[in-house]
Amino acid sequence: MTKQPRPTLAPRRDVPIDANALDLFARIVAAGSFAQAARGLGLTRAAVSRRIGGIEAALGQPLFARTTRALGLTEAGRALAAKARAVADATDAARLGFRARTQDSGGLGGTLRVTSVPTFGQSVLAPLLARFLQRHPALRLELSMTNRRVDLLREDVDVAFRITRRPPDDWVARPLMRFVLRAWARPRAGLPLADPAALARQPCLVMGAPSDSTTLHWSAPADGSEAAVELVPACRGDELATLVTLALHGDGIVFAPDFTVAALAGAGHLVDVLPGWQLRIAEGDTVYALTLPQPTAPAAARALVQFVAEALATPAPGRSSSAGSPATPAPGR
Repeated sequence: MTKQPRPTLAPRRDVPIDANALDLFARIVAAGSFAQAARGLGLTRAAVSRRIGGIEAALGQPLFARTTRALGLTEAGRALAAKARAVADATDAARLGFRARTQDSGGLGGTLRVTSVPTFGQSVLAPLLARFLQRHPALRLELSMTNRRVDLLREDVDVAFRITRRPPDDWVARPLMRFVLRAWARPRAGLPLADPAALARQPCLVMGAPSDSTTLHWSAPADGSEAAVELVPACRGDELATLVTLALHGDGIVFAPDFTVAALAGAGHLVDVLPGWQLRIAEGDTVYALTLPQPTAPAAARALVQFVAEALATPAPGRSSSAGSPATPAPGR
């Protein structure tokens, strides 16, 4: 049943609408729900609801049109949203700018907030972060591994390592590493396969939800060949490392970026099932480091990106030259 906006009330002049109230309102609008905004702010949903109730009482107007399935804005809410967004932007910029000046003046200390896609974060980034922290013991790290598109400014993140084809124009994007997505399995009779069509008769381990398509599009850059194969997966999963382990201990074929299995392939534990063939990657084939523009980005964020870029420019022991090659900088970046 749909709930209608509450009727207009007489404004209460004894309830102030300050910058904190506008910042809270903007964050609820951006989050799309009271509960999600409350989690991000470390508050209870009831506390957030009370504070919004106070703003509505001061204005004499409801701001949200609440339904059983969604949270929308009333006309008054839409009118206030742009002003509240400006306040939230100014608050975020001031906070991040202060952190940047503090780190610049006092060396690499304080807290560095980093997020990464799990595939890159677990297999490549984590060892580099350990070395970086050894160099800068006064630095504290807050690390999040997620495939979600994190908003650096809104979520107070300093560096995001993301696989993308087109990095956002309003962030500083540095390409770090290009990769290819191939089919891998433990050495056994019948491998390698003659062509991608043979995958349809193999036990394949596939990342994704049950509703995701299992048609894989392959290409062979050497001669321009292409192939599309519809699979019936032997196993679906949402965590690549687990699927790689299944391939190591069974007869399954797993599809993974070369940098995630480089050490296993180098040791002969996994082999390329389709030499010369690679999967098309919708998200892109390059790992980028994303930071906010200077001077907003703290010194520690810029130092980390430079450290990772230099480390990836020199292949580590056990990483083949084809796995995780340094990316060519994009024009104008």
